[in-house]
Amino acid sequence: MSNSRRAGLLAAVCSVGLLAGVASSASAETLSDAIALAYQTNPTLQGQRASQRALDESVVQARTGLRPTVNADANASFSDGEGDGNARRTSGVGIDLSQPLYTGGRVSSAISAAEADVLSGQQGLRGVEAQVLQTVVTAYVDVQRDQERLRISTENVAVLQRQLDEARARFEVGEITRTDVAQSEARLAGAKSSLSASQAQLAISRASYAAVVGQNPGDLAAVPALDNLLPKSVEEAFAAAEENNSSVLSAEYAEQASRARVAAARAARRPTISAGASVGWDASTAGDPLGNGSGGQFDDYSRNVTGNVTLRMPIFTGGLTSSQIRSAQEKNNADRLAIEGARREALRSVSQAWNGLLGARANLISNEEQVRSGRIAFEGVRQEAQVGLRTTLDVLNAEQELRNAELALVNAKRDEYVAAAGLLSAMGKLEAKYLTPEVTQYDATANAKKVKSAIGWVPWESAVELVDKAGAPPIGKAPADGAVVKPN
Repeated sequence: MSNSRRAGLLAAVCSVGLLAGVASSASAETLSDAIALAYQTNPTLQGQRASQRALDESVVQARTGLRPTVNADANASFSDGEGDGNARRTSGVGIDLSQPLYTGGRVSSAISAAEADVLSGQQGLRGVEAQVLQTVVTAYVDVQRDQERLRISTENVAVLQRQLDEARARFEVGEITRTDVAQSEARLAGAKSSLSASQAQLAISRASYAAVVGQNPGDLAAVPALDNLLPKSVEEAFAAAEENNSSVLSAEYAEQASRARVAAARAARRPTISAGASVGWDASTAGDPLGNGSGGQFDDYSRNVTGNVTLRMPIFTGGLTSSQIRSAQEKNNADRLAIEGARREALRSVSQAWNGLLGARANLISNEEQVRSGRIAFEGVRQEAQVGLRTTLDVLNAEQELRNAELALVNAKRDEYVAAAGLLSAMGKLEAKYLTPEVTQYDATANAKKVKSAIGWVPWESAVELVDKAGAPPIGKAPADGAVVKPN
C-alpha cells in the first residue's frame, strides 16, 4: 500500500468522531458497490484465485506424461595416455526422443485426479468468496449500526444537556432540590462517556470496513432486502446446502481425486510401453599431446541413428507398490468420511443460521414495539414532570429506557441482516452473481481451459490417452454414506 493511500485511510479513521456520516467522493454508496469493490480487489480473494490458477497447472503437468520428451546433448573430452606419448580426443552431439505409448493407466489416472483436484479447488474458491462477501456485509452493517449508535448517543447528550439546564433553572426558583440537579449532572456525564465509546467503536468498524473493502466508508445507503434469496422453509435451506454448499462439493471432488490416485497406485503393477529414437554424431582422434595425430578433433564425424520400443514389467518392488496402494486407499477412506463430516457441518451451519435468523427477527419485532412504547412513555413522564406529578429521576429513567430501546433496535436490525447473510452462506448462495449481477464475474474455469492447450500439446496426445485409459485399473464409485474400503 502506498504511503498516501495509507495516510488517507488513517486520516479517515482518526477523524471519525468529527466527520462521521460525511460522504467521501471515492466511498462506496451502497452495499452492492462495496461488494463489487471487494470482489475485484480484496487481497484474500485475489490470492485464492492465484492459488487456483496454480492448481490448474497440475492438469497440464499430469498430461505431460502422454507427451514426448526431446533432449539434446553434446560432449568433448581429452585424455593423455601416460608414457605412450599419445593423446585421445573425442566429441559428439546427439538428440534423443522418447514417447510413452502405454503407462499401465498411471498417467490417465493422474490426469483424472488432477482434474478432480481443480474442481475441488474451484469449490474452495467459492467458499473463500462467500467468506469475503459475508465479511463485507458484516462490516457494512456494522458501520451503519455504529453510525446510528453515535447519532443516538449524540442526541442523548443534547437531550440530557437541555434537561440539566432546565433542572438548574428550576432549582434557582426553588421548584426542585439540589439532588435533582446532581442526578441530571450524573446522567449527562454517563451519556458523554457513552458518546466517546460510540465514537471509538465507529472508528473500529470503519477500519474493519476499509480492510475488507479497500476504501473508507462514506454515507452508506440502506441495505437491500435479501428476502428473494432466502428459503421459505428450513427443509428448503437444507436441500440447497446439500446441493450447493462449497465445503460439501469440495469434499466430494477431493474424494474423487483420491479415488483416482488409488487407481494410479494400482497401475504401478502393470507394464509400460514406450518408443524412443536418437540420432548422434561422434568423432575420435588420436595423436601426440601436441595434437599431431591424424585428423582434427572435429573431423570425420560418424552419424548414428537408433530406434527402439521398450516394454517394462515390474516384477518385485520390495513391497513398495503394495504399500502405496494401501496408503492411497486409506487416504480415500479419509476423504469419504470427510464428505460426511462436511455434510453434517453444512446442516449444522444451516440449522444454526436458520434459528439465529428466526430469533433475530423475533427480537427485531420486540425491539420495534419497545421503542414505540418507550417514546410514548417518555413523552408522558416528561409532561407529567412539568406539572409536578413526576420527579426528575422519573424523567431521566424514562429517557434512559428509550435510548436503551433505540440502541437495542439498532443492534437487532444489524443482527437480523447478518443472520440472513449467514444463512445464504451456509446454503452456498452468498455469491457475487446474486448480490452484484451487474459486475463481471470471475470465471475460474477460463484459465484451466487456457493452460490445457498451452505450449507442449501434441496432436496424438488424445490417442495415447485413450490407449492408456483402456488399459488402466478402473476407478471405482464412492460408497454411499461414507462407507470405507478395506485396503488390499
